[in-house]
Amino acid sequence: MPSPPHRARVDLPEWMRHPEPPRRTLGRRLSGLVDRVPALAAARRRMWAWRGRSRFGDRHPALAAIGSFVFVAVTATLLVVGTLYLAWAIRHQRI
Repeated sequence: MPSPPHRARVDLPEWMRHPEPPRRTLGRRLSGLVDRVPALAAARRRMWAWRGRSRFGDRHPALAAIGSFVFVAVTATLLVVGTLYLAWAIRHQRI
């Protein structure tokens, strides 16, 4: 007995089964140019490697957290003291 023809589980529309090729946009043309020129392709790979490096905060999370806390505390203190000084100067008509 011959087996029945294979039938997909879902009937997809024709445009989903056979999509048209991607458009040749400016970004794809530039990417193709970079891939064709060896020096540009090497520079792209170096940039990807540089972007994939581990960050200081990833290597030393406790030290980064302490440094961030100190920075935020000093900045907030300076903003509050500056605001209080401006309020004092305005009250005493220095400004």
